[in-house]
Amino acid sequence: MNELSKSVEVHLGSQGHLVIPAALRRSLGFEPGDALIARQEEGRLVQELPETIKLRLKARFSQVPKDRSLADELIAERREEAKRENTEIRN
Repeated sequence: MNELSKSVEVHLGSQGHLVIPAALRRSLGFEPGDALIARQEEGRLVQELPETIKLRLKARFSQVPKDRSLADELIAERREEAKRENTEIRN
């Protein structure tokens, strides 16, 4: 499989088994026994190695300053939202 042609036809087995052709596995760096994370995305089946996902997430959040806690910000937002909901219920 060359770099320009990464599309291949595969067939779904009767029990739902999907075989990834060897050339595509090699190209993607998949090894026998690897665990893949599968998800549906915009009507497509996406399968990735967990390490690939971790690297993508690390890159996405690499610009967040070390002294900033996204978890603390989320908790604060949720608490404010709960306060607003409680105020609306009382009124």
